[in-house]
Amino acid sequence: MTDAPRTHCELAIVGGGPAGLAAAALAAELGVETILFDEQPTPGGQIYRNIEANSRKHDALSNILGADYAKGLALVERFRRSGAAYEPLSAVWQISAAGKLGVSQKGRAYLTRAGRVILATGAMERPVPIPGWTLPGVMGAGAAQTLMKASGLVPEEPTVIAGSGPLAYLVALQVMKAGAPLSAVIDTSQKGLFETGFAALPVLSGFGRDLLKGLSWMAALRKARIPVFSGRNLAVEGISRVEAVSFETRGKRQRLPASLLLLHEGVVPNNQITASLRCRHVWDTAQMAWRPWTDEWGATSTELVAVAGDGAGISGARAAAHRGRLAALDAACRIGRISRAERDERALPERRHLQREARFRAFLDSTYRPTEAVRRLADEAIACRCEEVTAGELRAFVAEGFTDINQLKSFSRCGMGQCQGRMCGGTVARVLAQSLETDIETVGYYRLRLPVKPLPVAQLAELGNAERDLRPSPMGVDGDPSQRV
Repeated sequence: MTDAPRTHCELAIVGGGPAGLAAAALAAELGVETILFDEQPTPGGQIYRNIEANSRKHDALSNILGADYAKGLALVERFRRSGAAYEPLSAVWQISAAGKLGVSQKGRAYLTRAGRVILATGAMERPVPIPGWTLPGVMGAGAAQTLMKASGLVPEEPTVIAGSGPLAYLVALQVMKAGAPLSAVIDTSQKGLFETGFAALPVLSGFGRDLLKGLSWMAALRKARIPVFSGRNLAVEGISRVEAVSFETRGKRQRLPASLLLLHEGVVPNNQITASLRCRHVWDTAQMAWRPWTDEWGATSTELVAVAGDGAGISGARAAAHRGRLAALDAACRIGRISRAERDERALPERRHLQREARFRAFLDSTYRPTEAVRRLADEAIACRCEEVTAGELRAFVAEGFTDINQLKSFSRCGMGQCQGRMCGGTVARVLAQSLETDIETVGYYRLRLPVKPLPVAQLAELGNAERDLRPSPMGVDGDPSQRV
């Protein structure tokens, strides 16, 4: 990290997860002047968070997090060797269509310009707005996993994990191996992991190891006598904090005491920046989420901006690295470091790997649809936790005639809080669509405005280079240096 803000570069990459690391390493190796902006203190993103420090410890945590987590070290090491510049603890709060980036770092905001931008902002856990989900003691399963990776923190109180998909079982296994008091797992999937895994074995040839891995998690929980329930219609009980979780199973309502509830209904693309840029977005019916439209190289409808990894559609860590390298190859070609022929040839193995990963992803998307995340919300369930607006209040606004999602935002204040709609955008759209008896694709999404991340007014007031004519990078649309940005 440099002391003076960088005012220009050929390629700016936002996000230090597998897609960002792979893109930055390859682009730098090809001679592209590359800067990776990362909100975290060290590279790795959410999935490989703190991988460098944890890999050196060789303690119990390494065994708990497993071999898949350890694989992230190779990505980080290649990035470190590549010569790409690294700017940690840097929040990107603005990107313009002309390639201008607003960055907040160490309490100071500044502007820089890039000839091309690759967004590798990854995914975020899908909010699960069940009754009581804002009580202290309720958090995402992925958030609990992040605490383990970052600080070695594990739950100390009776814990229940509820949700759909393999990650819920992985976190349950990790929590159990860490010695935490895991009380139960509530599987909200239509079919359990054990049943779907065995059914898929003859169909998904080449993925037997992945499927058996998931089945082994389930077997380990059973061996430890951790109860696993099939549940629906979750609700959190408690006054000042979570005291229990209730759910329907086999036609009856059941209640489990708990001091900590970890929820997980899959992940969705983190597309705040592309939405603020007015990039074209499409509704992914398989993943039940909005994602930016991209071409085969990750390029968006905004000329200078590409998206790699889960930010362009959930594909997993392995696929994210391949997509990052494809975006880097295209950037190097546009800038003029490699020819189109070389770009296309280098892309062939990446595309083969992606085709393979796409088969497994299609299986996961169809099998573990987020049932709790699409169920009609109870009127008392909080839809927007920043402004504490309930689903019932939203329905009342709709009944009064507020049938546009941005109207609803203006009059309810949903999406105007600190998260800027990250936690409530999909939920508000879902309530509106159900109230109007239409689909979310028709309803659309919030019209987002800058900044996309909370930024102190003092930093904006002291923006040192706001009036400076930032030198453009010599990159043309097709890599012709004569075409200036």
